Amino acid sequence: MTIEQKLNDLGYELPKPAAPAASYVPVSRSGNMLYVSGQLPVGPDGMIKGRLGDGTDVETGQKAAAMCAVNILAQVAQVADLSTIKSVHKLTVLVASAPDFFEQHIVANGASELFIKVLGDAGKHARAAFGVAALPLGAAVEIDAVIEIA
Repeated sequence: MTIEQKLNDLGYELPKPAAPAASYVPVSRSGNMLYVSGQLPVGPDGMIKGRLGDGTDVETGQKAAAMCAVNILAQVAQVADLSTIKSVHKLTVLVASAPDFFEQHIVANGASELFIKVLGDAGKHARAAFGVAALPLGAAVEIDAVIEIA
């Protein structure tokens, strides 16, 4: 089963990747390493916005993180066949958070679990999750990634 088929089984379709919203490239490549710029939770119904702990719940945050992961895969697909992914090495997860919200790591699981479901062991990764005051365009979550391809 292809990665695209696994995504479809989970209810996602690989979207056309978003163009950069500022002065950067979506993916930088060095040899077999891909550095994917921060992706926002934009899906077919628009962007998931808000601040966790201030009107946005953990479940919505996890959905936002999963959508960021799908968008990371869409960016990778522009430079390499998804079947060549050897490893998702590292994710950095930024969560727009109220000052008293402390479950960024649980929100980040939305992305981590999606990568593992569609990539198996290649989707297991190191990760950091941070709470931030605000994200671009009001996004609830932003995630960047370091991915190795064959």
